[in-house]
Amino acid sequence: MSITQLPKEYNPQEVEPRWMGEWQDSMNYFDWDSNKPQYIIDTPPPYPTGNFHIGNALNWCYIDFVARYKRMRGYNVMFPQGWDCHGLPTEVKVEEIHNITKNQVPRAEFRRLCEELTAGNIEKMRGTMRRLAFSIDWSNEYITMKPEYYGKTQHSFVQMYNSGRIYQADHPVNWCPRCETAIAFAEVEYDARQTTLNYFHFDELDVATTRPELLAACVAVAVNPDDNRYNKYVGQEIEVPIFGHKVKVLSDSEVDPVFGTGVVMICTFGDKQDVRWWAELGLPIRKAIDKQGIMTSIAGKYEGMNLTECKEAITRDMKDAGIIYEQENLDQNVGLCWRCKTTIEILSEQQWFVKIDADDIISKSSKINWVPPYMEIRLKNWTGTMEWDWCISRQRIFATPIPVWYCNECGEVMVAKEEWLPLDPNNSQPPDACKCGSTSFSPEEDVLDTWMDSSISALNVAGWLSRDDVRLPTQMRPQGHDIIRTWAFYTILRASALTGLPPWDDIVINGMVLGEDGQKMSKSLGNIVMPEKVVKEYGSDAFRQWAAIGGSTGSDIVFSWKDVVAGNRFQQKLWSIVRFCMPHIEDFQPGGDVEYRMIDTWLLSKLNTLIKEATDSMDAYQFDETMKNIRGFAWETLADNYIELIKSRLYGEDVDARRAAQQTLYFTVDALARILAPFIPYFAEEVFSLLHRQSVHQSGWPDVDESAIDLEAEASGEQVKEITATIRRFKSDRGMALNAPLGRLRIYGRIEDVTDIAGTVSADIEVMEGEPEFEYRVSGVKPRMSIIGPKFRDKAGPIIGALKSADPESIAQQAAGGAVELEVKGETITLEPAAVEFEREIMSEGHAVDVLEIGDVMVVVERA
Repeated sequence: MSITQLPKEYNPQEVEPRWMGEWQDSMNYFDWDSNKPQYIIDTPPPYPTGNFHIGNALNWCYIDFVARYKRMRGYNVMFPQGWDCHGLPTEVKVEEIHNITKNQVPRAEFRRLCEELTAGNIEKMRGTMRRLAFSIDWSNEYITMKPEYYGKTQHSFVQMYNSGRIYQADHPVNWCPRCETAIAFAEVEYDARQTTLNYFHFDELDVATTRPELLAACVAVAVNPDDNRYNKYVGQEIEVPIFGHKVKVLSDSEVDPVFGTGVVMICTFGDKQDVRWWAELGLPIRKAIDKQGIMTSIAGKYEGMNLTECKEAITRDMKDAGIIYEQENLDQNVGLCWRCKTTIEILSEQQWFVKIDADDIISKSSKINWVPPYMEIRLKNWTGTMEWDWCISRQRIFATPIPVWYCNECGEVMVAKEEWLPLDPNNSQPPDACKCGSTSFSPEEDVLDTWMDSSISALNVAGWLSRDDVRLPTQMRPQGHDIIRTWAFYTILRASALTGLPPWDDIVINGMVLGEDGQKMSKSLGNIVMPEKVVKEYGSDAFRQWAAIGGSTGSDIVFSWKDVVAGNRFQQKLWSIVRFCMPHIEDFQPGGDVEYRMIDTWLLSKLNTLIKEATDSMDAYQFDETMKNIRGFAWETLADNYIELIKSRLYGEDVDARRAAQQTLYFTVDALARILAPFIPYFAEEVFSLLHRQSVHQSGWPDVDESAIDLEAEASGEQVKEITATIRRFKSDRGMALNAPLGRLRIYGRIEDVTDIAGTVSADIEVMEGEPEFEYRVSGVKPRMSIIGPKFRDKAGPIIGALKSADPESIAQQAAGGAVELEVKGETITLEPAAVEFEREIMSEGHAVDVLEIGDVMVVVERA
């Protein structure tokens, strides 16, 4: 584009799609054979919902800032994109779209519907990512529903099974009756609710419980060993009301003697404490609830009821029978399924588990640099509260098949060999016979938890099972703080179990995006903003500026249209700077001997300080600090001060002075385009293309010229800036045009170069030694009406007229003598000195002057 054709306004809706169409994906490919230092990012693989929501966009902005910066610093960067396809969200959506449940169509057909929906959603989200200018390495894209990926998940299962880290057991698990699947502890959400605490007679004891519907599952009652009220009952059997079976009274220090009656019933299973007692005390299991949340046959006449119906019926029956004698309200936290929000139950089922080695996870975590550091405590706290091992089997369809069969003759578990993978046991039989000789097998129909897929993302992008030179640890894991206890926890566990290494060098945590009302974004609150809407109105770069400057890593960030508008306004300001500069530097070739003026060395020092600070901030993932410093430099230092100071040189006759200003501008515009490139890549490319043929995104980060950082030069430049600003304010206060000639100025004080001051304020300047000599002359008389008016009343007007026409010096001399006498209409009027005040002007070298003081410098302005 010709410089003369640069539009007055910067239009992101024209510029951004143009560059998006010109950029090649190959610009961002990772080179496995490169000698450059590697920088592999373990990018979060989102669920392909079709909507790349604003929380995703914030996280990916952070990733892209780092990826683009590291490439410019000479790193071989991999910014891969994965898609975490499997799991409940997709299944629930397919059931909703087609008005079916997973069991109403053949397994293969249901999976096909899930894959079809997922593929379409991925394509939509790719489009949003490209429009937001994320420099993704699409050559390293992975999709977890593809055999080439889930085969790796199966390999990890087999390896961990063979090493004893995965096992199968009949064990209590968190269960969602709606989704009909086990879920891990990390997938349980909690909601504060109010329930009823029921006090009732339990044979010879009284018990208080919030869950009378679990009476059929009662296997014991317990009291505290230090509670003397109940010591005599310990070891005895008592009868469960309504159902009539006998249970023992046990003692355990975990019983709170103050809560309720001090007697608790142990049911299989009401909560995690019931599970602990069941395991520690070797109690039997009574299954009163099935996988659909329906009461089983041991519930007697309540069989077939759902939990709510059973609770209402049994409570009514117990009240009618006089068993419940008191009720009170109780606040409690209720565990919910993370996906459908159904209240979870704890059921004992045959499931697959991964052993948790808490000490190893914490040890590996300590080798990782957490940003911000305090986020690591969340992982440590979670690791320290694990109640039991990680349940990895799910009773769904759209997930990685567990590569296992069961021998129909002897029941032996047949785990696939690695060379057989990938496979679906529902579609194939094992090539080998069972140990017993049978070749008849039934497949494992359960599938793996989707976190089993995503928790090997770091291994996958590092080339695990794909290359001999596995690049682990990767360099960075960016993720939200809400999935520290899942994705971070599981990935550390799996990388350590499979390789003995931590998965990353750094983990960078971002916060959640809140609506402008400060609340979490939700449809019910109507405060959701989609990235596409922001881009449509203001462009991608303005959106990215909001992400950069709106908050720091680890902190929640409020989406603000005001910040987006500010970003757009900053781009317009930058464009105005570029439009001014380009006619002066379009064909300029920097280099050679240049005699910089003071204000040039001031700006170059400031510029190199900015580059140095930006480099340090980017290395520390302090994107907000970097962007704020860039804005301050561009808007205030460059636009408001430097450019104004050098205009006279740019348009003047002094070739050397003009060249110094041109070279300074060239270096500055070039460096700004480069350091802005990670944040506003479209705008940076547009500006850089005016100076170079190469893409800014294939260019280097600006080097710091340490020799240019000069604190004395900066102090001198600040002095010139302040003097110029003060003189410009002086002209403005007097209604003078800023380019109007000012006349002669004398500057007293230590100052080296006044060339740019003179050119900016349109004045002849002399730098003087010593101190100026001043005389003060009375130039006017101001009557004080508060004194003259009340005393002289109707004579006040003529008195004021006489004062204004009198010689000011004469009036001043009389006032100094103690009284002022005036002839007013033939009458002598005497005024006290307080009745007048005087205007004085400063005289220097015979001229009336104004004096401006700026620090230890004095500027004397001769009046025309």
